[in-house]
Amino acid sequence: MSKLISALFLTAGFAFIFPQAAAETAPSTKQASKNKVSKKTTKEEPASDKEGEAVDISGLSSTHYSCEQGNKLTILKTSNDDKQITVRWRDKLHTLLRVNTTTGANRYEGPMSGLVWIGIPSKGMLLDSHKGHQLANECKDAQQLKHST
Repeated sequence: MSKLISALFLTAGFAFIFPQAAAETAPSTKQASKNKVSKKTTKEEPASDKEGEAVDISGLSSTHYSCEQGNKLTILKTSNDDKQITVRWRDKLHTLLRVNTTTGANRYEGPMSGLVWIGIPSKGMLLDSHKGHQLANECKDAQQLKHST
């Protein structure tokens, strides 16, 4: 026990006599936590799919969907471009890019957000591919609602 106490006093004395050397060898916890935060922030920055950037929605047609459990979303797109859509989900706009499918379903994905919109003639669904679960199911626009009753 006395050896441990002696070692602590020796270390504290070393740090007192040579404070710069002690500071260089052990980064402060504030600096270490700053580094962790900055690394985390850079991973979450949006990439080329325009998510998080301001999206110009002028000239886009909108289709409103009512889903199970009271969820609502809006899909905005241009009539002559089926390569991308903009989804308004929980007051945020997400640009999703078309992905080819073998089934004929309309599938759009946002790589950064993980959102996936799958539209078939009778309904649509919004998925979170990062968390692996559905966000909204049985999403129907006014025309689909009219045909389902």
